Amino acid sequence: MNDLGPGFAEAWRMLVTLDPDVMSAVQVSVGVSVCATGLAALAGAPAGFILGVKQFRGRGAIAAVLHTLTGIPTVVVGLVGYILLTAHGPLGSFRLLYTPAGIVIGLFLLLVPLMTTLCMSAAAAVPASAHETALTLGATPLRAALAVVREGRFGYLTAVTTGFGRAIGEVGVAMMLGGNIRGVTRTMTTAMALETDKGMFGLALALGAILLVISLFVNSSLHYLKFRSERD
Repeated sequence: MNDLGPGFAEAWRMLVTLDPDVMSAVQVSVGVSVCATGLAALAGAPAGFILGVKQFRGRGAIAAVLHTLTGIPTVVVGLVGYILLTAHGPLGSFRLLYTPAGIVIGLFLLLVPLMTTLCMSAAAAVPASAHETALTLGATPLRAALAVVREGRFGYLTAVTTGFGRAIGEVGVAMMLGGNIRGVTRTMTTAMALETDKGMFGLALALGAILLVISLFVNSSLHYLKFRSERD
């Protein structure tokens, strides 16, 4: 406990002076999280729409698998990513292991089931009449799908914010596929884990504070947009 006082003082100094180690970890974390969330949204939103609106054979089985995968241990995802990216793996020739791109791939694998499931719930929550009415009025399938997305936009936004929160707070995947290389692949969470193990609380506390601020900003923005929409 005697280390916490100096730790808080050091954390404050790092935040005020924009310490390079802090800024580097923040930059890597935000960068890989935004990329992975965007790619997972591009894959999960269309898949979630189809599962939420369409009726077809095997739909229930696919949904059950996706729900199961949302709870998969992150170290398993990290192991799968490692097998894919290692020198003898299918993607080994691209040399993506221990790079930011490798972390993005791992986070993408982690987020796709989660975001697909959330987008499926968002699409299913929209009355079926919205999609059918759009088609009846002569809308193309794409415009009809966009009408559903517009009606369930906050469900889709929730999927994106949830995915981003999961990505930026991830440790196992970032550690296994990024290697925690200082200034290159060290994220906020992997830096916090390393510094805490070393008993150096200043950097860990500074990064923890930034993580809380980012989480508060993202979630507050979502609630503000929803509040404004309900008022309008």
